[in-house]
Amino acid sequence: MIQVTIYKLSDGQHITGYEVKGHALFAEAGQDIVCSAVSAIAVGTVNSVEALLNVHMRTIMHDGYLQAFLPEVTSEVANDVQLILQSMVVMLQTIEASYCEYIQIKTDRKRR
Repeated sequence: MIQVTIYKLSDGQHITGYEVKGHALFAEAGQDIVCSAVSAIAVGTVNSVEALLNVHMRTIMHDGYLQAFLPEVTSEVANDVQLILQSMVVMLQTIEASYCEYIQIKTDRKRR
């Protein structure tokens, strides 16, 4: 199962980062549409934040694992960064709604 943790400030609104770990095991490697979709969304989000807003997230990535956290951002891009991250959450929740036995999303308001 893929475990996704969305890290937010204690206000519950502002996303500070996320962690994706595990494999869906929906199908064999190379055929797993759930794993592929989640990976594309998670990695694509980092790429979008960096390419569109010039904000370089602190990332750790290896097989079946991605951790991405925001650095301090200026007020000029803060809303845009949040929009991209919230969009990622909506896309992941859409996958979870159809494939809940293969992906679980939780929120952690303790980590900054």
